[in-house]
Amino acid sequence: MDLRHLRYFVAVAEELHFGRAAERLNMAQPPLSQAIRQLEGDLGVELLHRTTRRVELTDAGRGYLVRARKILGEVAEAAHEARRVAAGAVGHLAIGCVGSATYSLLPALSRGLSLELPGVDFSFRGEMLVPDQTAALRTGAIDLALLRPPIADLSLTVLPLRRDRLVVAVPADHPLAALRDVRITDMSGVDLIVHSADRRSVMYDVVLGLFRDAGVEPRIRHEVGETSTLITLVAGGLGAAVVPEPVTALALDGVAFRPLARPAVHVDLALAHRTDRAERHLARAVSAIRRIV
Repeated sequence: MDLRHLRYFVAVAEELHFGRAAERLNMAQPPLSQAIRQLEGDLGVELLHRTTRRVELTDAGRGYLVRARKILGEVAEAAHEARRVAAGAVGHLAIGCVGSATYSLLPALSRGLSLELPGVDFSFRGEMLVPDQTAALRTGAIDLALLRPPIADLSLTVLPLRRDRLVVAVPADHPLAALRDVRITDMSGVDLIVHSADRRSVMYDVVLGLFRDAGVEPRIRHEVGETSTLITLVAGGLGAAVVPEPVTALALDGVAFRPLARPAVHVDLALAHRTDRAERHLARAVSAIRRIV
């Protein structure tokens, strides 16, 4: 099907005059008349009844006009949609967040991304550990990840976002809650709640490194997969935990947060995506996230 012939036919059918239709199309009248004859020949039906003084649509022409307008409208809509996709104005992106980012960033992130990229549909997966995030990025289950480095996967691009200070979460009635700040040596003999070692949590290695560097043997009593569960267990009096400061956004009765004593210890938060992903809407989302965070 030649879309030009469709456009020519619609112009003549709406003007009911070859001269006016030719002016509208910015072309000469004889080629226009020849194109309509060719269209009728291809279809094997007469679309226009011509006399020396007027042009009228046949019944076949009226039916064809309805479909022709619809086809041209859909082609125009498809072209508009293609331009929007190319500009990164539409699409879908799934974002996976580590626990601390889930509580501290997700509300502002979802609002900010909706404002900056209103045509992009965002979905979020919270409480993801870094190994699960990197695996999901590789398979395409998520498109972007807010995670804690280090990341050894060379297929991923990792962009630093910010540094978060570490704090200690303790039951509100625990002796450590009375301190202005907490040293790792103060936690000698204290029951600890940590992220799971079996699931290769970055925070598990960070916490054990702090205790090792301070010469303190960690007394691990519970390992959990989710930050919300970790803080809930602290609220229940089952132990203390070292967590990134954004976790304080998950305020629960019975939990007190105290900074680690100087020198302050920080962990990085980064944004990751597959290096081979080059979609425009993903690039726009990366820029927007870096501004929001």
